[in-house]
Amino acid sequence: MLLFFKRYRMQIDLRGLDIGEIDLPENYSFLPWRKSLAFAHAEAKFRSFRDEMDANVFPCLGNIDGCQHLIKEISSRGNFVPESTWLLTHEDPSRNVAENCGTVQGILDSNEIGLLQNIGIVKSFRGLGLGSLLVRKSLVGLQTSGAKIASLEVTTHNVGAIRLYERLGFQIRKTVYKPMEIPDQ
Repeated sequence: MLLFFKRYRMQIDLRGLDIGEIDLPENYSFLPWRKSLAFAHAEAKFRSFRDEMDANVFPCLGNIDGCQHLIKEISSRGNFVPESTWLLTHEDPSRNVAENCGTVQGILDSNEIGLLQNIGIVKSFRGLGLGSLLVRKSLVGLQTSGAKIASLEVTTHNVGAIRLYERLGFQIRKTVYKPMEIPDQ
């Protein structure tokens, strides 16, 4: 049996868009893409999506091996944009421990459309404005890479993410349906 998940394709025009200053709160850092951080991206992605509906829509997001494979596949593409791929970390000075708390990857298609992939903030770090900062940081990377438009997809049940993207200026351009095979019981 097939089950279809409703998703929105959202876009923002990057031409002339002033993204403004991106000031992280104290003890947070953006780490630029390096191959040596691939596992850290996968781990942040897994922790961001494992308990979310998107892990049902995209089963690879529900396990660490799937997230590692996804990061490897995205970063090995010829149109991968390292400048729009970021790992967000938080250092807890009381424990002297750094934690990966967010991730995003970017690719650029042949029509100069930048595609934001798998934007994730770990649940315990949500509601702090970090998702907005992460997306804005990635948009700067897409702009400098020549993208004229940025696009992303979001499951319609993810109302918080949709509100975030709309606040940043994204608009819904299309509704798409992602099929998922459900085993017969």
